[in-house]
Amino acid sequence: GGGFDCFLSARAVGPTGQVIGVDMTPVMVRKARVNASKIDAHNVTFRLGEIEYPPIADNTADVVISNCVINLSPDQPQVYREAFRILKRGGRLAISDMVASQPLTEEIRNDLAKYTGCMAGAPVIDDLVNMLQEAGFTHIKISPKDESKSFVKDWSPDMPVADYVVSATIEAVKP
Repeated sequence: GGGFDCFLSARAVGPTGQVIGVDMTPVMVRKARVNASKIDAHNVTFRLGEIEYPPIADNTADVVISNCVINLSPDQPQVYREAFRILKRGGRLAISDMVASQPLTEEIRNDLAKYTGCMAGAPVIDDLVNMLQEAGFTHIKISPKDESKSFVKDWSPDMPVADYVVSATIEAVKP
């Protein structure tokens, strides 16, 4: 995106910390770089790459964050394997994303508007736990935010998506 989460992270890590943002579109990487120069964010860099194969070296990061993007990936297990790869030992995964409390109906899964609206790609919580464990993560904590059902209803007034999908905080540790 335009770098907003990276700029918030840059404040948190301070001037001696480093933040790396990744986006798959050249337009958004350029926009994020322009935004960084406007606010004089010297401890943030932006790289062009896909979330399934981020251009970041092994054992580089203390924390991997993502805000409602992984549910859009066609290969979510690969995303978590890559997050594990780039984290240092003891590093943390801290994500906000959509999750499903039960398997989505075929109608929801196949609705392109629901997919691009971050709903149709939401993994079932148990499947997400398995993905994280298979990637190597421990201390997995998934905290659904029931209050998000109201905005999910607004996003999808034509289908009962809120009966399935909520926003959640997802945390895990690389041992």
